[in-house]
Amino acid sequence: MSADYEKALGRKIAFHRKRRGLSQKEFAGLLDRSEAWVSQVERGVRRVDRMTVLEKVAEVLNVPVAELAAEAPIVASVAEGDGPGASRLRLVLSGAHSLKAVLGQVEPPDVPALRADVDRAWSLTHEGAYADLTELLERLVPRLESATRAGTDDERPELFRLLAAMYHTCSAALANMGEPEVAWIAADRAIVAAERAGDPLLMAAGEFRLSIVFLGARHYEQAAQVSGSAADALRPPAEDGQVEAVALRGALTLQRALAAGRLNRAEEAYAYLRQAREMAERVGDGRNDYNTEFGPTNVALHEVAVAVDLGDAGVALRAAEAVDASGLSTERQARFGIDLATAHAQRRQVADAVSALVEVRDLLPEMFRAKPAVKQLVSDLVAMSPVPSDELRALARELAVPEVRTDM
Repeated sequence: MSADYEKALGRKIAFHRKRRGLSQKEFAGLLDRSEAWVSQVERGVRRVDRMTVLEKVAEVLNVPVAELAAEAPIVASVAEGDGPGASRLRLVLSGAHSLKAVLGQVEPPDVPALRADVDRAWSLTHEGAYADLTELLERLVPRLESATRAGTDDERPELFRLLAAMYHTCSAALANMGEPEVAWIAADRAIVAAERAGDPLLMAAGEFRLSIVFLGARHYEQAAQVSGSAADALRPPAEDGQVEAVALRGALTLQRALAAGRLNRAEEAYAYLRQAREMAERVGDGRNDYNTEFGPTNVALHEVAVAVDLGDAGVALRAAEAVDASGLSTERQARFGIDLATAHAQRRQVADAVSALVEVRDLLPEMFRAKPAVKQLVSDLVAMSPVPSDELRALARELAVPEVRTDM
């Protein structure tokens, strides 16, 4: 590798380290390296010549390996999560339910009961109640797969719509648990089911879920592509005044903003936020089309998230002051709390960051324990604290965050 490449890599590492609010000493502790090593790498005078080291740097910085080493033949890797219910949900999606339904004798479907269970699955997803959701889906997935084969011609479109909505819940939960590969499978199945239902808006909702999966997997260009192409496809019905299409297009535009922010394209990210804000004014608050929760309040929450991703902690904290997220789901409120904690961490306001995380834990304990980003944030806060507070130590113990070495 050339000296120019090493200097470019060092600048990228320094930029993302500062965006996380870490000093060189704290960053070194998280890497189990010396502060001198970090300084030399960031100045481009020391090579990062092992893939495992570069992967660790990318993991701590929460960026794709390919983002750090764009010129190198590197494929980003994503660590598997181990959230509550993740293993059981993987097994649910691994079952040959559709094959069994095709070959076996199935009972006529009870459509109202299935619809009630799908609605409950979404409620549990928004509540972050992953253990209860998993228990429900273990029964519901095979029942709905069988029902789509056993229903009458008149029932079948509705059954495929329910199947798509159910796989949306699987994808949303698995994405929060840090299981992007399995979440991707669920989102893909949802899109196929929506197409069989003849419901293009439900297909677009599946693309929305897929963009969330790509963001969580750090495949930011793919997230931008899927959300952008789906948003563009929805332009005609949205411009014709179909409110559901406007809401879905707005939700997809917010995903485009997040992808641009993760790619450090600030001007593009804020432009998408402005577009989404205009759409939100047409939709208004209080709706939840296709479980996207799109509206003015959700746009405001995404303004905070984008600013955090761009390292604009001051912008994020000022924007957060004007947000009242109480009308949104507890899941969305918890996401906002994590963004708020991250902004405080970027400002090295450890106590405020811890307070925000405690609120998230009290609000949605399962989601708090399941999200890999929360564990990384607590690890960062421990690294920033010469003497971690009792509250921070308690969070670290709950998430099994090890003590950070900073004396090398």
